[in-house]
Amino acid sequence: MVKVSYHQKPYRRMLMEVFGAKVVPSPSEDTQCGRQILSTDPDSPGSLGIAISEAVEDAATREDTSYSLGSVLNHVCLHQTVVGLECVEQMKIANDYPDVVIGCCGGGSNMAGISFPFLRDKIAGSRNPRVIAVEPASCPTLTKGVYAYDFGDTARLTPLVKMYTLGHDFIPAGIHAGGLRYHGDSPLVSQLCHEGLIEAQAYHQTGVFQSALVFARSEGILPAPESSHAIHSAIVEAKRADEEGKEEAILFNLSGHGFFDLAAYDDFLGGKLVDHEHPETKIREALSHLPKVGA
Repeated sequence: MVKVSYHQKPYRRMLMEVFGAKVVPSPSEDTQCGRQILSTDPDSPGSLGIAISEAVEDAATREDTSYSLGSVLNHVCLHQTVVGLECVEQMKIANDYPDVVIGCCGGGSNMAGISFPFLRDKIAGSRNPRVIAVEPASCPTLTKGVYAYDFGDTARLTPLVKMYTLGHDFIPAGIHAGGLRYHGDSPLVSQLCHEGLIEAQAYHQTGVFQSALVFARSEGILPAPESSHAIHSAIVEAKRADEEGKEEAILFNLSGHGFFDLAAYDDFLGGKLVDHEHPETKIREALSHLPKVGA
């Protein structure tokens, strides 16, 4: 578990431990990769790239362990489309079709899941919905990254894939939307963004949490910080439509509840959350370490 999330989200760790899991904060002393990173930065907050490296190393050095990646890879994105396919049928029942489809985006499988069935119509030319991937301003992969070949993990154990990336050794700020702190995006999502079939937006966490409160107090559902990025974008798009005098159907993916994120809500309500804008200098530095591919 990424070290910053290990401390921010103790209830997730506790639930896993209830079912017998041993949860280790990453980077850890359990792997060569983790030890190497800690020798350079003992206070490293960790990243999804580092956690993936440790998990892959652990699985590769044990005969009784396999590793399965639950996000980013194209087959995961396609598996997640069961969500979007259900939404297609729900929109038919409502006798409507979305003008805008929105999903939060970290690795991309969540956003792909809701949007790909509608993108099929867009590509075929039968419909033309706007499809929006929403990410944190502190981890602006699609909005400020580059489209290049990169590794999916920090230790460079995974294959190279062409994607929007901030660099495999990118260390994000410790925002509360832990699931959106990945340095890269799905190759499929990245290609769609590169070709202009989807668009990307990035927002700061305080605005996102404010929209989460609006949603919770309106709908009685407490959303996860990750899902709240989609909610925030939906509110922004609804206000834009009102200002332009348009009636639009906006579909967004409420992908998770926030009951394990109450510490984050407590920080927000207590005025402790701050916004992070990842510096351009840090982005350029991370991108300078991209692998050299081709002539």
